[in-house]
Amino acid sequence: MRSLTLTSALMLAMTGTAWAVDTAEEKIKQQLNQVDSRLKVESIEPAPLAGLYAVTLNSGETLYSDGQGQYLLAGQLYKVEEQGLVNLTEEKRAEQRVAAMQALSEDDQVVYKPEGEVKATIHVFTDVDCPYCRKLHDEVPALNEMGVQVNYLAFPRGGQGSRAFTTMNSIWCGTAEERRERMDEAKSGGRVDVDDCETPVMEQFALGQKLGVTGTPALVLEDGRLLPGYVPAERLKQTLKLN
Repeated sequence: MRSLTLTSALMLAMTGTAWAVDTAEEKIKQQLNQVDSRLKVESIEPAPLAGLYAVTLNSGETLYSDGQGQYLLAGQLYKVEEQGLVNLTEEKRAEQRVAAMQALSEDDQVVYKPEGEVKATIHVFTDVDCPYCRKLHDEVPALNEMGVQVNYLAFPRGGQGSRAFTTMNSIWCGTAEERRERMDEAKSGGRVDVDDCETPVMEQFALGQKLGVTGTPALVLEDGRLLPGYVPAERLKQTLKLN
């Protein structure tokens, strides 16, 4: 079955059938279900603009609707303030990323801790076969020296069944120390012996997609900002405002 995208779903005609429903949330859900039953709503809440509702889908995408579910907007909502444009949609997504990262257990990640004080923690969605992921991994020691803890989350771009998935599943099968050793080996281009067990690899892959990750590496900062692509350690130091 062909996967549904938000854009294609919104191109479908919405019917004018009326339902006897009590709330705007119910009306919006009814209308979206009529567009396509595969559009699953995670939350609906009033948007900062009067009369508008922010609708978050379980895919992580956000759209905006009137209270009747008759008009839909897909895109970013901005507010003009003295300092310039503020992306309210991204602010909300950043909050969601913060909550998602806080809900994770370090036991389910590959963690590289500084020897001294932890001044900042970054979560990195990674693929062992990604060249720029390997380049970033080479800078993990430098990041640790700066006081940055690096927590790896799995994001095998080819999905389940790919070579990266097999390798990363084997990495995640190890103990905390074995995971680091296997990650180091894989990121240096070496071979990791196949190990099969139940891991959170695909759960983390799905989480990354939900949070807006489209490629690797993808860094999630403590304030929920998502930095796509390779970021040199020195630039990260500036971004994190580390002394």
